[in-house]
Amino acid sequence: ASFLLLCFRTSLVAPLILSLLLQPPLAQLSTITQPNIVLLMADDLGIGDVGCYGNDTIRTPNIDRLAKEGVKLTQHIAAAPLCTPSRAAFLTGRYPLRSGMDAINNYRVIFWNAGSGGLPPNETTFAKILQQQGYSTGLIGKWHQGVNCESHNDHCHHPLNHGFDYFYGMPFTLISDCQPTETPEMDRVFRSKLWLYTEMIGLITLTAALGRLTGLISVRWKTLACLAGFSLLFFVSWFSSYGFVRYWNCIMMRNHEVIEQPMVTDRTTSLILRESLSFIERNKHKPFLLFLSFLHSHTPLLTTEKFLGRSRHGLYGDNVEEMDWMVGQVLDAIDKEGLKNTTLIYFASDHGGWLERKEGKRQLGGWNGIYRGGKAMGGWEGGIRVPGIFRWPGVLPAGTVIDEPTSLMDIYPTVVHLAGGVLPQDRVIDGRDLMPLLQGKVEHSEHEFLFHYCGIHLHAVRWHQKDSGAIWKAHYVTPVFHPLGAGACYDRGFCPCFGEGVTHHDPPLLFDLSRDPSEAKPLSADTEPLFDTVIRKMGRAIEEHRRTLTPVPEQLSLYNVVWKPWLQPCCGTFPFCWCDKEGDN
Repeated sequence: ASFLLLCFRTSLVAPLILSLLLQPPLAQLSTITQPNIVLLMADDLGIGDVGCYGNDTIRTPNIDRLAKEGVKLTQHIAAAPLCTPSRAAFLTGRYPLRSGMDAINNYRVIFWNAGSGGLPPNETTFAKILQQQGYSTGLIGKWHQGVNCESHNDHCHHPLNHGFDYFYGMPFTLISDCQPTETPEMDRVFRSKLWLYTEMIGLITLTAALGRLTGLISVRWKTLACLAGFSLLFFVSWFSSYGFVRYWNCIMMRNHEVIEQPMVTDRTTSLILRESLSFIERNKHKPFLLFLSFLHSHTPLLTTEKFLGRSRHGLYGDNVEEMDWMVGQVLDAIDKEGLKNTTLIYFASDHGGWLERKEGKRQLGGWNGIYRGGKAMGGWEGGIRVPGIFRWPGVLPAGTVIDEPTSLMDIYPTVVHLAGGVLPQDRVIDGRDLMPLLQGKVEHSEHEFLFHYCGIHLHAVRWHQKDSGAIWKAHYVTPVFHPLGAGACYDRGFCPCFGEGVTHHDPPLLFDLSRDPSEAKPLSADTEPLFDTVIRKMGRAIEEHRRTLTPVPEQLSLYNVVWKPWLQPCCGTFPFCWCDKEGDN
């Protein structure tokens, strides 16, 4: 009887075991809770600069491997065309104007480490929620979301106040001023005007003094002294900030401590990579979030000697290929620690490539493929359509391509959901959880409308008409290119959001991106029967969207962006701020 009972039990268990063994890998691993999350974000990288998006001359084998082993998004959209607002949206899952991180003026990004604007302390980043869920959270590389509010050490905007346990990198952004051999980049036109005004005032003072000495001009010495004092005061007022950009902005921090002031650019790449690999090794036994925010491929294109001259696209191509190598080093570390199947990896750029960035005949900015426009252009695809790649072996189907509208803001609800967290209920979250789309459980993105801002100015709207497959896009404002038809604002260096440098369209320019992704042929009521219907639908969507907006403090107001010496991060006693603690070590 016992033998018969054993046979009966075996007959029940054997099929069960067989059915479990035959389950596809996706089903087995989809039950993983709290995966490690590695977010890789390039700076100013154009969608056309990557091999898996069509570039056949810049070599990006490691980024391409991510796409081959995971899911590639072909319509991945940044919420803004510049660093500060785009990254604010990425971190919060919200359009940047909801947090006051989009500009009302021409100062459209954080301009100084010693400015008072930045990501408000009451914003809840995905890092903060993952930290509450037990994750070790680290940010390595670029921040560009502000540092202090009222004193040099309140760190109200600092990464450690926004959910990151560990920070190593630049609180600001890489600029050409950080490289002594490069032409200054920051506020170049304004700085030239200040020099001109200083020289004019100095010349007037000198002429008056010579006239007084020779008796040609009747002027009191007291007046001359006041004029000379004004000249000196004017010069000091601006040169104390703009004359020392490298010391004030080009610094490296570890947590709250300034460790390089100014940064030693020759070793920055190796230190960022070292810190990233060290973070993975330290936290391999528990869930971790690593946000590796590359300084590549922003000017001045810091590139180590090993990669110089290797690409067919000059220094820019060398820089992109070095970043790809860094991606490979991170992937190898994940594999080496046995974390490949329990780690979600995401790669993107913060916005499109910078078309206008040139020095003579040298092109120092990226390429946006078939898409029109580039960095700083809030409406045209080239400024906001970016690479978007996810890899999670066993959970996401390899070699998948998804041509649905998605946003950098979608990372927020996606990683919060994976970590077992809950989205904030007291505010609007504009991002949508991507996991159902990435896993193939749904056919369409949850986004019906996406709103494309340039500063606080709405430039374009995208409508995904899911029943027909059309992707309608209406442009209400576009920049005026110079030279005419050139595709960029080469006379300014950046395309503006408002004023004389833009054109308002009524009716708006309408495109169907599913048929015309390059936005080359605008439709009209004569050529498109649905023209009026589509424009009316978008108009109602804009009205509904605007009803969800509430007034908030403007973080990029003129007061908030100006340099304030009492807010300056300093590794010594201000103004004697210089140190090299990495070199000392």
